[in-house]
Parts: sequence; C-alpha cells; structure tokens
Amino acid sequence: MRRQLLLLTAWLLAANLHAEQLAMDLNEAVTSIDVTVKDFYGKEETGKVVITQFKPDGPGPFPILILNHGRSPTNRRDPPRFRYTKQVRYFVERGFAVFEPTRIGYGQYSTQFDPEDSGSCSSKDYAPMAKAASTEILAVLDYAKQQSYVDPQRVLLVGQSVGGYSTVATAALAPAGLVGAINFAGGSGGDPVARPGNPCQPGRMEDMYTQFGKTTKAPMLWVYTENDLYFGPTYSKAWHAAFVKAGGMADYHLLPPFGKNGHLLFSGGVEIWSPIVSAFLEKLGFPGQQPKQ
Repeated sequence: MRRQLLLLTAWLLAANLHAEQLAMDLNEAVTSIDVTVKDFYGKEETGKVVITQFKPDGPGPFPILILNHGRSPTNRRDPPRFRYTKQVRYFVERGFAVFEPTRIGYGQYSTQFDPEDSGSCSSKDYAPMAKAASTEILAVLDYAKQQSYVDPQRVLLVGQSVGGYSTVATAALAPAGLVGAINFAGGSGGDPVARPGNPCQPGRMEDMYTQFGKTTKAPMLWVYTENDLYFGPTYSKAWHAAFVKAGGMADYHLLPPFGKNGHLLFSGGVEIWSPIVSAFLEKLGFPGQQPKQ
C-alpha cells in the first residue's frame, strides 16, 4: 500500500511539473519528503513537504540556501507550490543552491491538519508553529546536505513573514553549518484588513524572539518596512530589541514605505532589498554576483 501511495505521489508531482514549465535556466527540480509534526492542539501527523530546488550550472559545491514562505490569512492552497523565481534568481546568481519547501498545510497537499495554526487572536500561542516549521526546515536541510553538489558547511536560512519567524526559530536551534540568516518581515498573528499593523498578542511574539535570542549564534539580517500592514514598526522594533537583548546578533533595517503594504517587499521589491542583502552576504564571506558563462 505504501509503495502505491509513493507511486501516486510521484505521478502527481510529474503531472504538475508538466503543467507548469520549470525554469531550466535555474536548473529547477521538484521532489518531496515526509515529515512528522504536531499542531497547536497536540495532534501529530505525517505530511508531505514539497521541495522546489534551484542551482547554478556546474558541479559545485554550492552553499545551501533554504527559502521559507509566508502564510496567507485566507487561502493556504494557493500557490500549489511556492517558487519565488525572481528572488531565487538573485541568490542563484550569487552561487547558492536554493531549496524552497512548501510546508505541511500549504499548497496542493494542504489538508485540514494545519501545524502552523496559532489559535484565536485572544489566545495566541506561537510556540507550536515555530516547533513544527523548524522541524520541517531542518528535515529539508538534511535532504539538501545529501545532494552531491552542495557544501554542507555553508548554510544560509532566508524567510518571509511566518517564514521569517520560522527562519529565526530554526537559527535558534543552531543547525550544523549555519553561517547566517535573513528575516524579511518576520512574525505571525497579523491581519492587514481587521487589524492593520497591529498583530494579535504581540507581547507573546516578543517573548518568542527573546527565547530565540538566547541560543542564536549565527548573525542575522532583519528587514522590515514602515508601512507593513501585518506588523507595524512599533512591533518589529520591539521584537528586534528583545532578540538582541537576549544575546542574538541581528542588523535591523526599517525601510521606507513600499507600495500599499510594505509586508510585500520581499516578493515585489527585489531591487530595493538586494543591495542590503548583498552587503550582508559579503560580510559573511559569500561572493558577489557570478559572471555569466
């Protein structure tokens, strides 16, 4: 029975890849792994994490980058598979092999089981989602390190929104080879319509960042904007201050307003954040943009 399920999964992946053209200039490929996690209510399930992979040309070894997506407040099924190709291109051109997981509860395999549910606005608990997401991210990192073309001793974590929060949570676990991490607009509990700029239970999120700061050893870059409709600057400043006070190292950049909602800077403003990220990568010892062959 398990073999039949694996064959069905492989067939579905192949069918979807056929329907959606891969970025061959980024050597895009797709696979999946099974990971077991618990949700907010303590329920444990095994779910499928789809991993979209990108890499430069050549045999490597390339540093590993794990790119972590955010969370829609209304629809976890779209997109069916996360693949930030414009953003990925920036990193691949700088020599990174990028692994972009679509986590459990999202995309084409989303189910009622949602390990990143953090409860109602009045009773948030942000710890279970951090645990579930970091468990998946570490499993993807383990998978990435098994690939012949990577350098397992040079790892960068990057994430946006809930993915940024999950990136900080994972960095706090100090995985082997971690060199640095980038948090774009990281947090949870935001609602740009009902509570623009004012997330639910921000003090509890601050407590989580304090906890993460105690054990995070790798340097980080945090990028937020003045008009983030999920997490206003009052909160991102407080979260960063708590993280650093607890012992974490993070350069904080509060950028001017971007569009109608600065929370979308990562996806829509590559040309704005790329100089800041490039400077951070150079400080970590990563090379600049690679010449085209």
